[in-house]
Amino acid sequence: MNQKIVERWGVYETAIKLLNPFENPYSIVQLEAIFRSGERMVKVNGFYDGDDVYKIRFMPDAVGPWTFSTSSNVPALDALTGEFDCTDAEAGNHGPVRVASRDSFEYADGSPYIPFGTTCYAWVHQSGALQEETLEALRNSPFNKIRMCVFPKRYTFNVTEPALFVFPGSKEDGFDLERFEPRFFQGMERRIEQLAELGIEADVILFHPYDKGHWGFDRMSPDRDEFYLRYVIARLSAYRNVWWSLANEYDFMREKRKEDWDRLFQIVQENDPYGHLRSIHNGTKMYDPESLVLYDHSKPWVDHVSLQHWDLTVVDSIRRKYGKPVVVDECCYEGDIPRRWGNITGEEMTHRLWEGTIRGAYVGHGETYMHPEDIIWWSHGGELHGTSPERIGFLRKVLEVAPRNLTVIDTIKDVPALGIQNDYYLLYFGIHRPIVRPIQLPEDAAYTAEVIDTWNMTIKPIEGTFSGDCAISLPGRPYLALRIRRSMQ
Repeated sequence: MNQKIVERWGVYETAIKLLNPFENPYSIVQLEAIFRSGERMVKVNGFYDGDDVYKIRFMPDAVGPWTFSTSSNVPALDALTGEFDCTDAEAGNHGPVRVASRDSFEYADGSPYIPFGTTCYAWVHQSGALQEETLEALRNSPFNKIRMCVFPKRYTFNVTEPALFVFPGSKEDGFDLERFEPRFFQGMERRIEQLAELGIEADVILFHPYDKGHWGFDRMSPDRDEFYLRYVIARLSAYRNVWWSLANEYDFMREKRKEDWDRLFQIVQENDPYGHLRSIHNGTKMYDPESLVLYDHSKPWVDHVSLQHWDLTVVDSIRRKYGKPVVVDECCYEGDIPRRWGNITGEEMTHRLWEGTIRGAYVGHGETYMHPEDIIWWSHGGELHGTSPERIGFLRKVLEVAPRNLTVIDTIKDVPALGIQNDYYLLYFGIHRPIVRPIQLPEDAAYTAEVIDTWNMTIKPIEGTFSGDCAISLPGRPYLALRIRRSMQ
C-alpha cells in the first residue's frame, strides 16, 4: 500500500517487498524514514510485517505535500523515496488527544476531549465473534476510551488460551522472544482502527503482572522488554487514538524496580515521534491509604496521573501534588463477582463517577457481572449488563453542554463544586441530602438553578432567580446535583 493522499492525522503506510535472506529480520534489519513537510522533519522506525514485507507508517499532522526517504543497513531498503499529499481531516477526526491544562485534555485540532473510559483488558485476545460483539456494545455506549492489553491476561475466569500471541509459539511449545507474530498485531491494529472510527481512544497497556509465569511475558529480560517496546511503537504509534499505559498495577510486577520503569518510559518517549499520552497505573491495597504507592507522576515523561483508588476524595490531594490531569482508571467495578473490587452496585458506580468528576478528575467504568460462560466485560468484552453506563452517558451530556475548561471551585465549602467563578456552578451532594443549600452569588447578577437527579437522569428547574446571599431549596434526596447558571438576561 503506497498511498498518494492521506488525511491529516490519518495513517500513511508504505510496504516494501523484499525476499528475506536474513535468519531473523526482526533483529538484524534496521529501517527508518525521515518525513519532511517544508522545514518540518519527523523520523519514524519501520518494522518487519512477515511474509517478506517491511512497512513504514506515519501520521502526518500538517496539510500539504510530504516527502520521505529511508535509511537502512540493508542496501535494498536504503535511500528509498516517496511522496504524498496530506488533506484536511475528515469529519470525526480531531487528531490525537493531548494535555490542555493541569486539569483538562483536548484534541490536536483544539476541540475539547472529556475522557469517559471503560476497562476491557483482553478483548483483542478473544474470538472474532466476541470482538465484534464488544465493538457493537461500545458503539451503543457512552465510552470514548478503553483500557486494553497487548499481552493476554490469565484469569480465574475463562482461561482459554488465545489463538495468537505477541511472539510466535504456545504455552506447550514455548515462545520465541527473538521474533514477533505479525498476525496478532494485524488483528489488534484493525481493532484500533475500528475504535478510532467510533471516536474511542485506545489506552494500550504495555505490561501487566497477570501472567504469573504462565507464559513468561511478565518476566522478560530488560533487552527483550526494549525489543518488544520498539516493535510495538513502530507498529502502533501512527494511529491517532493510541495512548500508552506503561503497565497496569505496575507495583505488582516484582521483577521490575522504579528505575526500570523510568528506563521503559524513556524508551517509549524517545521512540514515539508523536508524543502520545503516557502514564502508569498503580496496584497496592487500594483500600488502605497508607499502602498507596504511586509512581512519581511529576517526572517529565508522564503526561497525566493514572490512578486506582476506591475513595474519590483522594483526588483532591493527588491534583494538588502533581498538577496534571488525574484519570481514575479504576475505582472498583459494577458487578457481583466474589472479589470486593468487583461487586459494587450500578448506583455506587454512578456516584463515584460524579464524585470524582466534580472533584476535577476523570473516572473510568468497569463491569464484572458473573456470566454462565465466564464472559466478563472487564476481561473479555461482549455485552454490557450493568445499570451505570446509561447514567454515565447522562453525566457526559451534562459536561458536554457545560462551558469549556471547568475548574474546581474551592471557595464553595462542604460540597465539591466544578465550574467557572461567578458564571457557572455544578455542585454534587452524593450521599448527603440537604433540603436547602445556602450559597453566595454576586449581587449584581441573576442566576437560575436546576436540580439534577443523577440516577433518574432528570433535570428540573427551580422556580425564580437567585443573587447575593441566598438559599436554594432542594428535594432532600441523595445523589443530587445542583446546577447554577448566570442568567443571560
